[in-house]
Amino acid sequence: MTKVLVIEDDPGILRTVADNLRFEKYNVITAVDGETAYVLQQQQQPDLIVLDLMLPRMSGLDLCRRLRAEDVQVPVLVLTARGEEADRVLGLDMGADDYVTKPFSVPELMARVRALLRRPSSGLAATLKFGDVEVDFRRHVTVRAGRAIEMTRKEFALLRFLASREDTVVTRDELLNKVWGFEAYPVTRTVDNHIASLRAKLETDPARPIYIQTVHGVGYKFVPGRERRDA
Repeated sequence: MTKVLVIEDDPGILRTVADNLRFEKYNVITAVDGETAYVLQQQQQPDLIVLDLMLPRMSGLDLCRRLRAEDVQVPVLVLTARGEEADRVLGLDMGADDYVTKPFSVPELMARVRALLRRPSSGLAATLKFGDVEVDFRRHVTVRAGRAIEMTRKEFALLRFLASREDTVVTRDELLNKVWGFEAYPVTRTVDNHIASLRAKLETDPARPIYIQTVHGVGYKFVPGRERRDA
């Protein structure tokens, strides 16, 4: 059953959203603050998050930013009050996928929920296998020839994004935007350094890479020849 995590500190709105989602046969999990919601997201792995921005303990904006920084790709539908245009825009910039303005129409809310759940996973794989390497993006585990390989969160995110664009050249600027996003903006050399680190850990001969290839003057591409299972 599809899981939806609803995060709202107004009891009336929380009950309305949760009851209507349950009526549509969704498995509903609820939280009234950002810290609890973060823990529930990790434990329950919901298929969609309905998120109020004004929350105690951790704001909706901070929660969304934290999830995206950790490469959590679950769709996020933001609930905002009228007059909060700046927060709404900031929420979308932080990684939210859509929004509904309070007071909202229940049919519109349900339609937006269905639309987000119908979206493809943007080519992002849950697991990846190439050569003697196996990567589990959900658990952040990498094994090469039966031996665990330590990788940073950014290395996981970079590899996952490249793999989602298999056989397609991705520019350094696009990698900076998609992988590093709104953090203190790094320089393109940051991408090159992370690529070099990935090759050292995953390629048989980092000087002559097979899977993570350079397209000179443009960027990088991940060449397939591996198995994958979608999230």
